[in-house]
Amino acid sequence: MNQRTQHELPTYLNPDDLGPWGIYLEQVERVTPYLGKLGKWVETLKRPKRILTVDVPVELDNGTIAHFEGYRVQHNMARGPGKGGVRYHHDVTLSEVMALSAWMSVKCAAVDVPFGGAKGGIRINPRNYSQKELERVTRRYISEISMIIGPDQDIPAPDVNTNGQTMAWMMDTYAMKTGRLATGVVTGKPISLGGSLGRVEATGRGCFTVGVEAAREIGLDLVGARVVVQGCGNVGGIAALLFHQAGAKVIAMQDHTGSIYAENGLDVPAILQLNQSSPRRFLADSNLGEIISLDEFWDLESDILIPAALENQITASNADRLRTKIVIEGANGPTTPEADDILASKGVIVIPDVIANAGGVTVSYFEWAQNVSGYFWEEDVINARLAKIMCDAYQATAAVAQQHNVTLRTAAFICACSRILEAQELRGLYP
Repeated sequence: MNQRTQHELPTYLNPDDLGPWGIYLEQVERVTPYLGKLGKWVETLKRPKRILTVDVPVELDNGTIAHFEGYRVQHNMARGPGKGGVRYHHDVTLSEVMALSAWMSVKCAAVDVPFGGAKGGIRINPRNYSQKELERVTRRYISEISMIIGPDQDIPAPDVNTNGQTMAWMMDTYAMKTGRLATGVVTGKPISLGGSLGRVEATGRGCFTVGVEAAREIGLDLVGARVVVQGCGNVGGIAALLFHQAGAKVIAMQDHTGSIYAENGLDVPAILQLNQSSPRRFLADSNLGEIISLDEFWDLESDILIPAALENQITASNADRLRTKIVIEGANGPTTPEADDILASKGVIVIPDVIANAGGVTVSYFEWAQNVSGYFWEEDVINARLAKIMCDAYQATAAVAQQHNVTLRTAAFICACSRILEAQELRGLYP
């Protein structure tokens, strides 16, 4: 780096002790030697284009005023409008949202959809608030960030603890602010408001699709294969169901209340039905399997492990204990760089998040395209197009990994960062 500008570095460029953003910066460092002449632009990847922090004040049901901190980060938009979800979680931090926005940039480029990366979040535990209170929080948040979002600018979507109803509130608030209905301002909407068929299941379906590809490559028969899943929502739950339907044995699942296990396979449809019918009931009190500890969960022997919850779940402290053949990252950033190295040394195939969970943004792209055109596709068409994009992305990544003798994660970053920086170079700098 030019010494003349060294002292001008933003504080968020120091990778030490910066949580998810620090992990992302290390991933960029690992891919830099493979970027060739595009390496001159690599610092672009280390600086979000725009960071907006907002206060979200709302009146609660009891008449008191509460304040929540919200974020919207636009990482890179060289290839198209920003794209990324909004999460509601009590542990949301700026470092996390920055990293998630950057991973969205990489993810969109890795599967070659014409979006840049963005992400949003509000530091709130939604379980502590009523539906009406969450609606007020959502509407105030969108009101505060409305100047930087739009169907051609930045397009939010569901993430942790947000859903189609949240998107409906966001779309309506944006319409009230702008005086016109723009269904393409968010994706992941209810079908009746311009949502896409197949969107809810898309991320889990994408995980399953690339998992099938990886299993085929190593000669793993899915019939009878042992699968362990962390997370029971739209990602982990749907992936578990699809593997179950393919004949695999989902022997363990975990949510925030605990983990359950069944040697001969869990009744996955019953677990998903429980989540739908009784949203206040969770695995630990479901009686659908044997309750096991967190340590026992990570020590289970499996063929496929799917971390589909939050980031930093597989770390240097537990990676060496994992006994599995394939890790499919349904969550964003579930594996730390140190854990990546340990798993690689053990011969474990890690399908990185930027490929594995890209089904959601791919069908979000389909939804956005349908909104723009006013023409809607049948679900089998959507699923077929999703499968092709996911398979093509996986195979292209695997080919680069073999060419450079690197992991699938580094290969995915090589493909994605090259596309982003090529677009940046072609566009140049203004003014």
